[in-house]
Amino acid sequence: MADLLTYALDGSTAVVTMDDGKANALSNEMIDQLLAALTRAEGEAKAMVLAGRAERFCAGFDLKVMMSGPANATALLTRGSELLLRLYGAKVPLVIACTGHALAGGALVVLTGDLRIAAAGAFKIGLNEVQIGLPVPVLAMELARDRLVKTELDRATLMATIYSPEQAQRAGYIDAVAAPGELIATAKAEAARLGAFSQQAFRATKQRLRGKTLEYIRATMAEDMRTLLTPQA
Repeated sequence: MADLLTYALDGSTAVVTMDDGKANALSNEMIDQLLAALTRAEGEAKAMVLAGRAERFCAGFDLKVMMSGPANATALLTRGSELLLRLYGAKVPLVIACTGHALAGGALVVLTGDLRIAAAGAFKIGLNEVQIGLPVPVLAMELARDRLVKTELDRATLMATIYSPEQAQRAGYIDAVAAPGELIATAKAEAARLGAFSQQAFRATKQRLRGKTLEYIRATMAEDMRTLLTPQA
């Protein structure tokens, strides 16, 4: 299996960089490698930075798999949802360094971060599911509800609005915008700051904040996946 990401331990911060040479789609292989990287970071680091290649953060779920049949699409979405839930509930602080475009599942990866920083530039961030004919999954709705400014929820989900980094900051997708050349350094500095907190206190507080949301998503996932790709009348 080709390496689709790199993992480096910088002090006590794990820096994970996705780079498949293309758009960093969430293929089965990318998902497996991200899960392994997160497990490793939770075991040896105090915080984690997740970045993409320059100008491409993550294009969402692999369209080749999604178009290869309902069974394959459902399997990929189910596996990808597990990744998103793991990131959202990560045992170490997770800082997202959104290096470029982040659409659909890629935007969801952004939303899982405890702190989210995007590179300035002509990049697109957003949930475009409705635009391409798919309902927004429950998991996506719950992450959006948790992160986005309340007045942006309809625009971000129902209206499939795509945002620039600066617009995404105002909507709540991200917390800050940085110059591309400063993005990774800024993300690592924030990760080190969060990693200095008491790990026990951080994990217990995150559980209090997100535990019920995680439980709800898991409880509804099977039914949501069953209906997600079913043609609607």
